[in-house]
Amino acid sequence: MTLTKLRTASVGSLAAAGLLLTLAACSTPASTQPSSPAPASSAAASSSASAASTSAGPCAGVKVIVDSGALKQSAADTSACVSVDGPTVASAVLSKADVKVEGTAKYPTSFACRVNGVPAADFDIKHKGGTTREACDDKNTVSYWALWVKPAAGTWAYAQEGLDSLKLNPGESLELLYTVDNEPAAPAS
Repeated sequence: MTLTKLRTASVGSLAAAGLLLTLAACSTPASTQPSSPAPASSAAASSSASAASTSAGPCAGVKVIVDSGALKQSAADTSACVSVDGPTVASAVLSKADVKVEGTAKYPTSFACRVNGVPAADFDIKHKGGTTREACDDKNTVSYWALWVKPAAGTWAYAQEGLDSLKLNPGESLELLYTVDNEPAAPAS
């Protein structure tokens, strides 16, 4: 299904323990990490950390970026590397990155209306024609979460499929970028 506008919203943060484990795993070279099994109490946190990492280096999986763009609500912003073995649907990648997405009334699994609760239903979104609020009713046409994809060795392109059908491969990137009056026009990097 080709979609001209993808709206997305509701982005979650990694739990503090998971984030610390992820950062520790990213900063320790693989050859120096212990090879013995982790105790049962930390095994669950360790597997969660391997699913989504906040490493600043190259991502062997799918790099996920959430940018509140014109809203400037950093509570929604996140960046993670999600481990995938092969083609994986965007909604599953976002779930592994702990990004919470609420869809629209008409397209509950394709578009994103809120990412980690942003924008809140009572938040005034300023645009050229005044202000609006996001009701997730598919009527807001001046502001939305845009879905962008970037191949491993390519440039950003506007996604032509929804979150429930777009498949991503290891090495690719996915960005949810909030736009108001078509600004920002594309991801920064």
